[in-house]
Amino acid sequence: MAHPTIALIEGLRKAAGQLRSGAYYAWGNHGACNCGHLLQATTRLSPDEIRSYAHTGIGEWTEIAQEACPVTGAPITLLLSKLETIGLTPTDIHNIEYLEDREVLKHLPGGFRWLKRNVREDVVVYFETMAALLEDKLGASLQIHLEQLMSPMPELA
Repeated sequence: MAHPTIALIEGLRKAAGQLRSGAYYAWGNHGACNCGHLLQATTRLSPDEIRSYAHTGIGEWTEIAQEACPVTGAPITLLLSKLETIGLTPTDIHNIEYLEDREVLKHLPGGFRWLKRNVREDVVVYFETMAALLEDKLGASLQIHLEQLMSPMPELA
């Protein structure tokens, strides 16, 4: 599962809210699909800009994430670096686009079930569930860190 960051958690919630409010959604459009909405929520890029940059690569988000070359500086690397900066790996990008992370699916309201990648309501529940899971992981990580900071230092002999 993705690395829990505040930016990713907030982005997932914002994207879910925009989708719930009726934002344009089209799974076959790089700027308005699952990853496209997450990019809209975490950057200042418009759907048209995202689509334009994504079209400098070939394929769907899964293929783009696997085949991108960070050395070329092509615009698609801008999109991928934005997604990586907020805590995603190529596997996470695939899972978001296809709604396939089993850990997220296991924690869906009502229990495990398969979702459809191109159904707005399924994307909303997936994003909200993923955000809640990441928030729990982030909280647990911070709690452990705080406990380590607060533990007494061993005395030096």
